[in-house]
Amino acid sequence: MKIKSKILIIAGSDSSGGAGIQADIKTVTSLGSYAMTAITAITIQNTTGVKSIIPLNSKEISNQIEFTAGDIKPDAIKIGMLHSKDVINSVIKSLIKIKAKKIILDPVMMAKGGKKLINDPAIKILKNKLLSKADLVTPNIPEAEVLTNSKISTIQDVISAGKYLIELGAKNVLIKGGHLNYKNIQDVFINKKEIIIFKNKKINTKNSHGTGCTLSSAITAYFSCGKTLKKSCEMAIKYVNHSLRTQPNLGKGHGPVNHLNSIQIKKNFR
Repeated sequence: MKIKSKILIIAGSDSSGGAGIQADIKTVTSLGSYAMTAITAITIQNTTGVKSIIPLNSKEISNQIEFTAGDIKPDAIKIGMLHSKDVINSVIKSLIKIKAKKIILDPVMMAKGGKKLINDPAIKILKNKLLSKADLVTPNIPEAEVLTNSKISTIQDVISAGKYLIELGAKNVLIKGGHLNYKNIQDVFINKKEIIIFKNKKINTKNSHGTGCTLSSAITAYFSCGKTLKKSCEMAIKYVNHSLRTQPNLGKGHGPVNHLNSIQIKKNFR
């Protein structure tokens, strides 16, 4: 398979391999792109939960971004776990320095087991400074509730939250609807011009660890190859659904999805 694009992933490490930078690398590779990384934190976890988090120094995170991109220029950037305001500020400065384009932000805030992965000052900086730098922001329902200070129970709540994030400065938003109590999954893509709801059959499985990381990385892979954001979201959702349907059933808790499936990317396809 010929490498179709180059992607720099800025995110935390997951020792169990199901989420974080490991899931990102697997997804990007499965979809035919070349993955580079800047690790923001090391998490000790397995499918049953997070044992501990070791944050990396913000300067060293910036060094990873700038030194890597100075050699191999990325076609797109995927951002995941950023645990402190110092890290977010450093990442923003580095993105400006390397003249980053096509930025996908997955505002990772909580692990599947409920452990908080970001502090309150960092959330404030993320809202005020980083949202506007991204081409797309991909929160799930709990993350969207934190970002909008609102309760989300219906699809109309989701749309209202998306509009609020656009008002905060986000260019495009994809709010993942998996936490809603609906028969179908309804993911909402929204910007100033349109609202699109992607409806898919809900896949009932406990093995959904890393779906958010996987989705945002898949979007980045498709987007980096020239697809529109809307088409990138549509195809990435299909990729994640297939990953869920073929999940390997590993571990005693929330197991990983199957990243080793791919929907072929044709570089000029829109």
